[in-house]
Amino acid sequence: MNDRPGNPLPFPARPTVVVAMGADEAAASLPADLRTELDTIARLTPGVLTGDLTAPEERRALAAADVLITGWGTPALTEGVLASAPRLRAVVHAAGSVRELVTSTVWHRGIVVSSAAEANAGPVADYTYAAIVLAAKKAIPAAAAYATNPKPAFLDREGADGRTVGVIGASRIGRRVLARLRASDAKFRILLYDPCVTAREAAGLGVELSGLDELCRASSIVTVHAPLLPETHRLLDAERLALIPDGGTVVNTARGALVDTDALTRECLAGRLDAILDVTQPEPLPVGHPLRKLPNVLLTPHIAGAQGSEVRRLGAYAVEEIGRLVRGEPLRGRVREEELSRLA
Repeated sequence: MNDRPGNPLPFPARPTVVVAMGADEAAASLPADLRTELDTIARLTPGVLTGDLTAPEERRALAAADVLITGWGTPALTEGVLASAPRLRAVVHAAGSVRELVTSTVWHRGIVVSSAAEANAGPVADYTYAAIVLAAKKAIPAAAAYATNPKPAFLDREGADGRTVGVIGASRIGRRVLARLRASDAKFRILLYDPCVTAREAAGLGVELSGLDELCRASSIVTVHAPLLPETHRLLDAERLALIPDGGTVVNTARGALVDTDALTRECLAGRLDAILDVTQPEPLPVGHPLRKLPNVLLTPHIAGAQGSEVRRLGAYAVEEIGRLVRGEPLRGRVREEELSRLA
């Protein structure tokens, strides 16, 4: 299970597993039944490491760890932390992105990394599709106007059929959103911008490939699913937001910094655009920020990903990955160093 030379040890038949994440996050993602299941294939260390992983008790636990299950609340796996884990062979992340978790030491040690991002993608895609339907029906401004206009004129009502939706990024989540849009009875016209996708691949996805400016000009709803990279920072800047037709909606369930917050605020204040934002830059927005008060904006506190009962999916995914490790099977959520810069 190791890509690096010089570490030929076979993976243990019954590895010792240590859980390191926030206490509440561990309770939600690894409830008793999953812990029992995990304990049939591994030695699960009792308790959860919830601190900075450098205290003596935590160092003792890490010293025995073959596998570390991480999640929300796990500190970065620095050289200092990993020095206490000489046996560590795998990090299985029961959450989404590992960009803030893994360090160069993880890769240098040849530690295998897996993420449950695939399990987290379903809830985000469901949320995004719901947001697109709400946007198509102009539900957010209609709800705000309900107190003074409880019964809008029949011809003033909006519908979803035939709307053009621009999807930025055929990422893991973006592809799921595309699939939901294709399956919709609304028969959306779907445009995709992704410089890594060929015309042939776009045809296989059942969408039209488009340039970004052209997508903005043609789409009444624009939804963002690109990774946050230096080249995608403020990808939707003032100039591109201005291309979106009057009455359009920006949906962002990816990363707040993909959209120029100040420029979007101006467009929404003018009433020209609506927005459904689960992420912002900064996050959260300051108290009193105009986007918090506008009737054509829906802000939610980063809830599109797995929440509540859904979080168990991430723990179940992690347990399944450890089973694959034990059986010597390929990991479904394997993350490699060269891929990290392209991931969310």
